Amino acid sequence: MSGVDAGGVDPDLVDAIGADLRSAGFTTDGVAELLGADTNAALGRGVWWPVLRVTHAAPTDRQRLAVLVRLLLLGTEEARDLVEAAFPSTSLETLAANGVLEFTGDKVRAALDIRPHSDGARDFYVVSDQDAAVRRGPLRHDHVLGIGGASVSLARAVTRNPVRRALDLGTGCGIQALHLDAHCDEIVATDTNERALALAAMTARLGGMSWDLRQGSLFEPVAGERFDLIVSNPPFVVGSGARDYIYRDSGVAGDALCQSLIEQIGAHLSPGGTAHIMANWIVREGHDWRERVSGWLAGTGLHAWVVQRELADPVSYVSLWLADAGEDLDRQAQRGGEWLDWFTEQGIAGVGMGMISLRVPRDGELPEQILEEITGADEAVTGAEVDAFFARRAFLRDTSDDMLLAARLSTAPVFLEAQALPGPDGWQEVGAAVRRPGGPAAVIGVDEVMRALLAGCRGEVPLGALIQLLAAHHGVDADALAQAALPEVREAIGRGILYQAE
Repeated sequence: MSGVDAGGVDPDLVDAIGADLRSAGFTTDGVAELLGADTNAALGRGVWWPVLRVTHAAPTDRQRLAVLVRLLLLGTEEARDLVEAAFPSTSLETLAANGVLEFTGDKVRAALDIRPHSDGARDFYVVSDQDAAVRRGPLRHDHVLGIGGASVSLARAVTRNPVRRALDLGTGCGIQALHLDAHCDEIVATDTNERALALAAMTARLGGMSWDLRQGSLFEPVAGERFDLIVSNPPFVVGSGARDYIYRDSGVAGDALCQSLIEQIGAHLSPGGTAHIMANWIVREGHDWRERVSGWLAGTGLHAWVVQRELADPVSYVSLWLADAGEDLDRQAQRGGEWLDWFTEQGIAGVGMGMISLRVPRDGELPEQILEEITGADEAVTGAEVDAFFARRAFLRDTSDDMLLAARLSTAPVFLEAQALPGPDGWQEVGAAVRRPGGPAAVIGVDEVMRALLAGCRGEVPLGALIQLLAAHHGVDADALAQAALPEVREAIGRGILYQAE
């Protein structure tokens, strides 16, 4: 563990805690079964009263689990005898001395957030600090964030191919390293926050994992090293450079941390390596966000797929991060006003939020960098889509027009969506598109000829032969039709709507 113990907690005690949690059924499935589908869904939305109702009515043989749900997930104060029964393997005094629990008069409450988490195949426990919704008052400066929207989005977007070495830069509570453990032989996890590394060590220990945990900023702890996979959910919040909360504030102004990370990352990727970065970027009035991020990528020599998921106006952006900190309204108003004033001074019209996926090109291959806005709720960037995106781009680079015309292509499962307006002769179609459900930006506009071409691509006839048949049917020159169709065919391949048949 590179000198970092299990969160400052005796490893044997961590093992005992894990055994007590598991024996009580405190797992994702166990909690869901206790609460029932509707109440468990309410818990996921932050609605707690149904959870209190169900757990207080739990049968005797489920009382240990009910107490753990209230104690660890809701932050309630519980009677000592109930907590003693929930943790039979150790004393409350020992747990309190190690920062796991704390006494409040004659009651006990949790000092940490310990919650079950599943990667779909296995159950784990993630250890973090309690958020502002659970513990009143402002967060501590070295607060360790738990599982949140950004960390879940990043975990979903990471390619899960087996690799030898992986780096989790800015590990926090260790949620990314936890997911990496299933397909990476060696994991290095870094953070500037010593407390984050301590809680990540506890997360690892509870999961029976061993990570190389190192303290330091950006790539300082891994100088001269390379990795097959790098993931990062860094403290990307755009601000003046103040460092009020380590989990969100980098200590450098604007979006300079994300810029520096992107500019340096190529030196730490192995041949063929991949990186996934959650990032925020400044958008100034009258400028396209792509200009800024393209500047970061320009000298990297890496393939890139950059997806902006959201563009937040200054008030919405500042409000989002102020709400997380748990400060009182007066302090929020003061800090928010100063933050907005800084945005105004810098000419910042908004902040882009999204995902940057990078891959090392093959020898002699020029980097291709594609930046696009994809905001649909059903168009999430997943690891499988990232892998497929880079594979499709490689196919297009390697395939000449003549090779493409000779290829047998198939159309993926897609929907044809037509737009029509009412007119004097009934509905008049004004446009049509083909969409691959669930694929990010997997949609192309189509005319009558492209519709027919997609319908004919069944992996049986070469593309060139299909184009000749269409040209004969429409009475046009086949070469001219091919010249017009090939860019659209390439776009369809790039969006995963067409693919080469086996």
